[in-house]
Amino acid sequence: MAFDVFPRRALLGLATARRVIEAALADARQRGLQPMTVAVFDLGGCLISADSEDGSGATRLAIASGKALGALGFGVSSGTLAGRMQGREAFVSGVAAASDGRLVPAAGGVLVLDEDGCVIAAVGASGDSPDNDQAVVLAGLAAAG
Repeated sequence: MAFDVFPRRALLGLATARRVIEAALADARQRGLQPMTVAVFDLGGCLISADSEDGSGATRLAIASGKALGALGFGVSSGTLAGRMQGREAFVSGVAAASDGRLVPAAGGVLVLDEDGCVIAAVGASGDSPDNDQAVVLAGLAAAG
């Protein structure tokens, strides 16, 4: 039985995701941060690539993923999301349950935009403070172009 399989267009490819991750981890090492985990997701929430440095904690991939996926789900950085969710504990609990725990409202999840300002991916990091996690992601994105 023949059937058509329609290809998906990668808006942010593996090579670019790898450059973002490598640059983010290099920035973390240069700044002397704790061991990091960085994950890149496409617009549909599928993992493109992720790396954990030696010594990174066992839950860091889940946290980095939750930051990136939360940003994708709400259309804002996970740090902005954290601010918007302050005092809304019932809502946060509900969203966390509805997303199977794939929401971490803390800085470190950043949307990737195309030249028209449309979301094409998200990057999340975990390992140090939320502000340092976000700074590492931003450095990785800037270095990767």
